[in-house]
Amino acid sequence: MTVTIKNKTPLTVPDQVRRRAGLKHGDEVEFKVSGGVINIVPKLPSADDDYTPEERRVTDARLEAAGNGPYYGPFETADRAIAFLRKEIRSRKAAKRKTA
Repeated sequence: MTVTIKNKTPLTVPDQVRRRAGLKHGDEVEFKVSGGVINIVPKLPSADDDYTPEERRVTDARLEAAGNGPYYGPFETADRAIAFLRKEIRSRKAAKRKTA
């Protein structure tokens, strides 16, 4: 779709374009300019907007606990992750046989 920009008139995003982009009345958008190209990007809410203070405290506590382990990774490649998992499965099977 092509529109003509006129003097002293704000740029209007046509209804058809807004609908296809999923923009609704009241949504905030950011304008990003790079090399003569203008991108209009919906401004996404921050995580703080989506959670109550209590939910945020619980989430933060769980993230902190997760940082203490026993979690593994990140791995450089998927193959290294798979190799780790196979080794872990073998060691757990061996440990089960010893206790059985």
